[in-house]
Amino acid sequence: MSRVALACASHTPLLMREELADAETVGAVQASFDQLSGFVKDFAPERIIQFSPDHFHGFHYDLMPSFCVGAAATSYGDYGTAPGPLAVDEDYAVAVLNAVRDADIDAALSYDMIVDHGFVQIWEVMFGRLSDLPITPIFVNAIGFPLPKYRRARQLGEAVGRFAARSGERVLFVASGGLSHDPVVPRMSGASPELRDRLTGRAPLTREKQAERERAVHAAGLASLAGEGSCRPLNPEWDNAFLDMICASDWSATDELTPDSVDLAAGAGGNEALAWVAAASAAAAAGGGYQVVQRDYRPIPGWIAGMAILAAHGRDDAL
Repeated sequence: MSRVALACASHTPLLMREELADAETVGAVQASFDQLSGFVKDFAPERIIQFSPDHFHGFHYDLMPSFCVGAAATSYGDYGTAPGPLAVDEDYAVAVLNAVRDADIDAALSYDMIVDHGFVQIWEVMFGRLSDLPITPIFVNAIGFPLPKYRRARQLGEAVGRFAARSGERVLFVASGGLSHDPVVPRMSGASPELRDRLTGRAPLTREKQAERERAVHAAGLASLAGEGSCRPLNPEWDNAFLDMICASDWSATDELTPDSVDLAAGAGGNEALAWVAAASAAAAAGGGYQVVQRDYRPIPGWIAGMAILAAHGRDDAL
C-alpha cells in the first residue's frame, strides 16, 4: 500500500447551507465528502500535513508571512466550526520547518497559530471533529495581497514532501480552499481607518463583529444564488482547467499562474488554489507521483464556490 496520499477540497463559509443550494446538490456534495472520508479512513495516516489559508482570523497585516508552519494551533471557531486546540506534534512541526528552510524556503514559525474554517471545515464535514487528528498545519497566504508566487508554493510543497518521504510513515497531504470563489474579502487598498485597524490586528475581531461578518457573507450568498450582488460569477472553465493541471502534475502550467491572473479569472478567493499546488506537489515529491482516484466538481453559486474534491494515492517510486 502507498505510504503517501493526497486529499484536497474546496471550502466556503456557506458549505452545506441548504437554503442556498437545492437538495440534490447538497446530497451530492455530502456524498463526495463521504467518499473522501472513506479514502482517508482506509489510508489511516500516521501524519497529516495540511496547507490552508486564513481569512484574517490568525494572520494580519501587522506581519503577514507567505507561509507559516504551526508548532501549536487553535481553531477560532467561525461559520459553525468548533473552537479548540489541534493535536499538533511540536517537534515534528519544527522538523518540517527546518527541512523547508534547508531547501531555501524561509517559512515562518508559530507556537500559537490561530486557524479558521479554512483548516477546520474539511474535517468537520467528513468526521464531525478535528481535535484528535495528527495535523501539522502550514498556513499559505492566499488572501492578503501581495501573495506568494505559484512557483514558490510548488517549491514549498516539494520540500515538505521530500522531508516526509524520509520518515517512512504514512503521510496524508491535505489542501483546503477555492476554487473559483469571490466572497466578501476586505482589501487594504482603499480601506477605512477602522478596517485597516482590523486587518492589521490592532483592533481584535470581536464575536459581535464576526457575527456581523457572517451575516454579510450569507446575504452575499443569497444574492449570488439569485444572480445578483457584487460577487463575481463562478468560473467552471477555469476550475476544470486547474483540476486538469493538478491531476496531471503539470507544474510548468501551475508555475505560470499568477496571483493577479487567478484573482481576475477565479475571484478574490481563487488564489486559495495556492494551497492545492503546495499539497499536490508535496504528494508528488513524497510518492514518486500520484494516481487520482476521486475527482468531483460542481459550481454552486449560492455557496459562492466552485466546489471540488480530489483524492490520490502516491506511486511510492521515490520511497
